[in-house]
Amino acid sequence: MAVRPALNHIGGAWVESSSHATVEDRDPAHTDRVLANATASTPADVRNAIDAAEKAFPEWRATPAPQRGDIVRKAADLMERRRDQLARLLTQEEGKVLAESFVEVDRAIANVRFSGAQGTRLVGETIPSAQRGTFIYTTREPLGVVVCVTPWNFPIAIPAWKIAPALVAGNAVVFKPASLTPLCATEVVQCFLDAGLPDGVLNLVLGSGEALSSALIDDGRIKAISFTGSSAVGRTLYARAAQRLCKVQLEMGGKNAVIVLADADLEKAAESVASGAFGATGQRCTATSRAVVAKPLLADFVKLLGSKAESWKPGDGLADGVKMGPLVDASQLKKVQAKIADGKREGATLVRDGTNVGIEGGYFVAPTIFTEVDPRMSIAQEEIFGPVVSVIPADDLESALAKANAVGYGLSSSIYTRDLHSAFRYADASEAGMLHINLPTLGGEAHVPFGGVKDSGFGDRECGAAAFDFFSEQKVVYVGY
Repeated sequence: MAVRPALNHIGGAWVESSSHATVEDRDPAHTDRVLANATASTPADVRNAIDAAEKAFPEWRATPAPQRGDIVRKAADLMERRRDQLARLLTQEEGKVLAESFVEVDRAIANVRFSGAQGTRLVGETIPSAQRGTFIYTTREPLGVVVCVTPWNFPIAIPAWKIAPALVAGNAVVFKPASLTPLCATEVVQCFLDAGLPDGVLNLVLGSGEALSSALIDDGRIKAISFTGSSAVGRTLYARAAQRLCKVQLEMGGKNAVIVLADADLEKAAESVASGAFGATGQRCTATSRAVVAKPLLADFVKLLGSKAESWKPGDGLADGVKMGPLVDASQLKKVQAKIADGKREGATLVRDGTNVGIEGGYFVAPTIFTEVDPRMSIAQEEIFGPVVSVIPADDLESALAKANAVGYGLSSSIYTRDLHSAFRYADASEAGMLHINLPTLGGEAHVPFGGVKDSGFGDRECGAAAFDFFSEQKVVYVGY
């Protein structure tokens, strides 16, 4: 496979960084394979991108929303035509197995298509006035230049569901993707460009580092920042952006729990936890990290989960029979290995150790299961972002709810039960933004709001019509007649 350049896209042109420096982009399943040399941007490149977006914004704003939506819809059509190419690139660059990559690409297509259709639905409302001869109505207005900062674990879907509503709402975008997945970012941008997006409306800046982040956060011309990443980075970004009253949307980590009550369908619950914990190598914010299990089911559940873990064979995501790809890089591998060591040291029982995989040349960890986990242990509190699940015993529903809620995060949760009262009690009491009854903690749909509470999220929700709440401002007009 030929090594490709991964370039910035600024003002309608693919360009190198002003520093001319590059960073190697490697296949996490075969670390000797270099996929690309990605340009390493500087603050000057960020300023150039903001300049281009600022210049393009007035004309893009003046373009009727249905026309903006039509361009975005065409981008979805192009993604669909390039589905195989995008999925294979995603597997090579991020590591997830090909079947999971196809699911991600399809999710991106659905989100972009939904946002495109919203171009004809950016409606306001009329409001009765308390005064005679007065007519009141509202409209939605774009913000200006906005920034989309995205992670490496969903390098096609998350950029798609941020960029598409931002564009349809009439904003000009500066897109800063994760440095580990530059090729996926360039292909997403290319789809929007090939759909007919005017020069400067969407700009891509590759690279990493504090100086680059500061140039994006501190520039007064940036009116909003949509960020997906770690809670620590999100908090820092928000604190800095708030000083100049910049609008901020944060989607951060998760420590998601599945509650399994004594009356649950054990097979269904164990399958849910296995797919939630081990799918995508545990590298998703909605992954199942904790299973809070009623004591009467505990032994049978652990045995069944262990047997299911055996089928999650790690390896190259493009190879036949492989169900779980590598971790994304060496840093993530060391982090997951360290968390597993922490669990052993804290006294949890390791019933399945995935650290000795025996596969050379990639960043592999196999499914890992801890039992006898105290909810206060670090493996039950801190995000791991690997195929590691902690099984926590519970006495009853109230005990399970207390243990499931006893974390700083609040993104997604689930319960398995046949009892209607328990299901609705859980729906009332679970401290998460997205709840699931007899369903996994994973996933989401293009037309449905996505987001969490507590340390998992801040600001307006992503996806669905809710995405446009963040990328626009409401204007109220009073007309005296």
